[in-house]
Amino acid sequence: MIVFRWLWRIARGALLVLAAIVLFIEEWGWRPLTALAARAARWPLLARLEAHIANAPPRVALFLFLVPAVLLFPVKLLALWLIHEGSPVLGVVVIVAAKVIGTALVGRLFVLTERQLMQFAWFARAMAWWVATKQRVKAATFESPAWRAVRAATRRVRAWMRLRVRRFVR
Repeated sequence: MIVFRWLWRIARGALLVLAAIVLFIEEWGWRPLTALAARAARWPLLARLEAHIANAPPRVALFLFLVPAVLLFPVKLLALWLIHEGSPVLGVVVIVAAKVIGTALVGRLFVLTERQLMQFAWFARAMAWWVATKQRVKAATFESPAWRAVRAATRRVRAWMRLRVRRFVR
């Protein structure tokens, strides 16, 4: 019994770290990249395309929402091949670029198609699960000793920086 508790604590800690990484990517990647894609959509041609996407039927919206993931899969395979062939830096650059572009596209497409996607009961359930899970993970992350330590260190660094800037300005 003690072994299972110990294993559960390790597994829970690892899952919490993984979930925190996903939340970090969503909070600090998804929103800014989606906003960047929205700015690009000010171009008249893209604005017209977005208007068509926003008014697409639910099945078309689902298809469009899934397109980036499907199209970027071969690019990620290419990156893995590059790493295997001895070009790890180029492979990682390709993976990161694919992730950034994919996140921007999926984020923007989600904003444009959310209304249609929520008409699918399975999608609405998945979204409800995701939002509830995200809130639980955030709460667990914010309560963790590691998070509190990082926040305290961040406050100390900011206070130190403010003090240095004040001394420099004087």
